[in-house]
This record gives sequence, C-alpha cells and structure tokens, in this order.
Amino acid sequence: MTEIRKTPTTPYDVSEHLRSPQEMAAYLEACIEEANGDAKFVAKALGDVARAKGMSQVARDAGLSRESLYKALSGEHNPSFDTILKVLSALGLELHASARAS
Repeated sequence: MTEIRKTPTTPYDVSEHLRSPQEMAAYLEACIEEANGDAKFVAKALGDVARAKGMSQVARDAGLSRESLYKALSGEHNPSFDTILKVLSALGLELHASARAS
C-alpha cells in the first residue's frame, strides 16, 4: 500500500501582500464589486487592508480603540458607516460613487 504524504500548508493572509496604497485600493474595490451587497464581506476586506497598514496605527488615526476596530472589521459585525468613513480616512483611501452601466 502506498503511503500518502500530506503537504504542509499555511493559511493565506492577503494583508501580507498589500504593500502600496494603490494595491490596497484595488483590493478593496475588487472586494466591493464581489460583495454583492454583503456589508460584512466589505468590512472584512477593509480589515484586511487595515492589518496590512498596521491595525494599531489605523486605530489611532481613526480615533478608535484597537480592540473595537478588530471587532468592527472582523467580518462578523456590521460596523457603523461612521466607523467605515473614519477607517477609510485613516488608510488614506477615498469613497467614490459612480453610475452603473445600464
């Protein structure tokens, strides 16, 4: 009988690969497009970007506690729009709106 060997794996963490503000913005935009209205998915993506930048620094810049920021951006809660705007500002990102193609 042939022995089956398992290949060791580690969880993929996108925050380790978001290095520039442009990469962070592109990732967040792609997640918003894929979210299909799922606010928790978008909050989790924003959490990924915040972790890439440094959660403690983002929390300070947003005027929030680190713990509340982790909780809000965990993907398990719907953070307030005020929190979203503060985090976007702390990340140096802007919120834009555009008309959908008909």
